[in-house]
Amino acid sequence: MSIKAAIQAIRTAIFYAVFIGQTIILAIIAGTIGIVAGRTRFGWAIARYWCWSNVVFLRVLTGMGTHVEGDQHIPPGGCIIASKHQSDWDIFAIFPHTGRPAYVAKKELMRIPFFGWAARSLDCIEIDRQKGAQAIPAMISQARDAIDRGCRIVIYPEGTRRAVLAPADYRQGIVRMYTALNVPVVPVALNSGLFWGRNSLVIWPGTARARFLPPIEPGLAPDVFLQRLKQAIEPESTRLTIEAIDQGIGRPPDGKLQERVDALRETQ
Repeated sequence: MSIKAAIQAIRTAIFYAVFIGQTIILAIIAGTIGIVAGRTRFGWAIARYWCWSNVVFLRVLTGMGTHVEGDQHIPPGGCIIASKHQSDWDIFAIFPHTGRPAYVAKKELMRIPFFGWAARSLDCIEIDRQKGAQAIPAMISQARDAIDRGCRIVIYPEGTRRAVLAPADYRQGIVRMYTALNVPVVPVALNSGLFWGRNSLVIWPGTARARFLPPIEPGLAPDVFLQRLKQAIEPESTRLTIEAIDQGIGRPPDGKLQERVDALRETQ
């Protein structure tokens, strides 16, 4: 490991210590409030602070900045926000722009004491991924209730974090939710995995970017909708990624990423 990488690893470790420590404390506070009083303004204030502070800690402690644009594309009223997912940063970055979000979260997170209680008080929607397609009706029912409460649903269509420039793997949950809820879907493209990868022990300096894109209207045939969603998110995420690489990024060359970049450039 180079000296630069070693220093960045130390900076990352400090961030994780602050991030995990603060999350535990805030989860205990918000979880207790959620159990006692349910959904409260104070609970939402804690969630907003958590997201804002993590963005600040990332910038100060690791050098990873944040830039989000295009939130003017989010329509008034209920909608689904369907985001590319490459990093935990995606949660922090999107949250402040979504009004009252209801995140679709895996069951395992919702079972964590205090954290899960806090998540439920913040309108999070539980999905049991081990059940596969059988879990979708329960997810849709929760999403419909959240829309009725004035929330915007935030979902990651691929279900989990993906490596930068990896082939897309969209699940049927987003399609069935779109069909059932009959609301617009706002795609979100991003490049956060360049700086905070899903399996990386180091968070690298640079500016992660997310972009809300024009909404997809309700009422399309399922296959047409899914194609529209992919055509919105994937090329724009690729564009944001290549732009960042061309401008220069702090992370050292990565074999798999370099192979994907080289293959992409050959097709252009």
